[in-house]
Amino acid sequence: GLELSHCVGTNSLVPAGPWRSGGPCKMKRVRTVFKPEQLERLEQEFLKQQYMVGTERVDLAATLHLTETQVKVWFQNRRIKWRKQSMEQKAAKLSQFGVIQPATADSTDIKDHEEDTVDVEL
Repeated sequence: GLELSHCVGTNSLVPAGPWRSGGPCKMKRVRTVFKPEQLERLEQEFLKQQYMVGTERVDLAATLHLTETQVKVWFQNRRIKWRKQSMEQKAAKLSQFGVIQPATADSTDIKDHEEDTVDVEL
């Protein structure tokens, strides 16, 4: 959850952040460990909609015995994973057709490059 653990190493070089105090006793955020049933339900909801807001998020959190923040953060992290997987799938499809995707280009840049390199016979 969002609970904070008790004092951790005081000689840590990590700067104070949202879950660390600046004093001699550093507090560390405890990572949420979801139960398999909770993950299954969260994944089901994500398949229906990638954004969970308002009363839907409150209701889902209550149903799963989680905080609203835990559900919100899970959805944020899942969207990041989803986008990364989508980009990897697009890159794999492009590589099948011999199109090499520049590391910094997005999909619109690739289309522009393809149109720019079309051979036209006059």
